[in-house]
Amino acid sequence: MPPGPTPARLLLVEDDATSRAFLVAASEALPATVDAASSVSEALAIAAARDHDLWLIDAHLPDGSGAELLSMLRARGLHAPALAHTATRDEDTIGTLRAAGFDGVVCKPLPADAWRDALRQALRGEAATSRTPPGDTTATVRPVWDDAAALAAMNGNAAHVDALRALFLAELPALAGTLSAASAAGDPHAVLATLHKLRASCGFVGAARVDAAAQALRASPASAPMMAALAQAIQETLSS
Repeated sequence: MPPGPTPARLLLVEDDATSRAFLVAASEALPATVDAASSVSEALAIAAARDHDLWLIDAHLPDGSGAELLSMLRARGLHAPALAHTATRDEDTIGTLRAAGFDGVVCKPLPADAWRDALRQALRGEAATSRTPPGDTTATVRPVWDDAAALAAMNGNAAHVDALRALFLAELPALAGTLSAASAAGDPHAVLATLHKLRASCGFVGAARVDAAAQALRASPASAPMMAALAQAIQETLSS
């Protein structure tokens, strides 16, 4: 039997551990070999050491932006198609990322098969932009976990859902502490930045109650009642 095609080699840049674990697993099923980085500096070192067929870059990183990273890679003479991935669905932001040189923009969270479709398009040289509809902002009390959404994101693999949820729960107290500190300091920009990361992780694991409360706070980042509601949702999720 002739050998199969050589798997693509991808550089994935994502600082959130839960999102990174999901995206690596989804990408490897292409099949592909994935080099994962969590920062601009780490991504630059990996890209300098290996050639990649595709770069997958988070729009917001702890030591810079995805657009800045793409510019640095190009300035070093490195070339590969590049997709930005972001939890923001704002059309202006997506347009800015495209203008920065990204071949496409993928909005998180999304199911694993939709992520792979975007990667296949980019590897074929096609524009790859994927969006999922915004969540419902009504005041309905959400269940702590949306198992159907999490299973859909992981193509029905319950073991992967459990593993990602364990990682999410391990990180949740630190995110809650960062949010609380930003709120106490009266820093809405820091609140929004942390909510951006939190909501992406929520979508991958089906953390419905935290996601709904985070979305409400995102609309009013200086609201003390909304912050208290999110803190309660986080505690209920940790205790579930």
